[in-house]
Amino acid sequence: MTTQMIRKQIYIQERQEVLLKHLSQARGLSEAEIIRQAIERELAGASTQPVAPDRSAWQELVAFLEVRQETALKGTPYQWNRAEIYAERENRWVHDQPQE
Repeated sequence: MTTQMIRKQIYIQERQEVLLKHLSQARGLSEAEIIRQAIERELAGASTQPVAPDRSAWQELVAFLEVRQETALKGTPYQWNRAEIYAERENRWVHDQPQE
């Protein structure tokens, strides 16, 4: 099934031109196809929307960095093991699953 194409001329910024060329080369697609895909995403409502700031996440990060800084000032290397990291990741994954 072929779709009839309609020619459109648009103006984009130089920065967008450079990014479009890089994206086209990286994906192995024409610049026109990249633009068509972007239009489809926009029409489907899948465009990227800015995420609202999460104050608690920021405060959690700052607290973590303060602890790390205190550890660094003492000259104590940060200690971790693979099992703890995987357990933490698994707990986050379980926490994020929808409740039945």
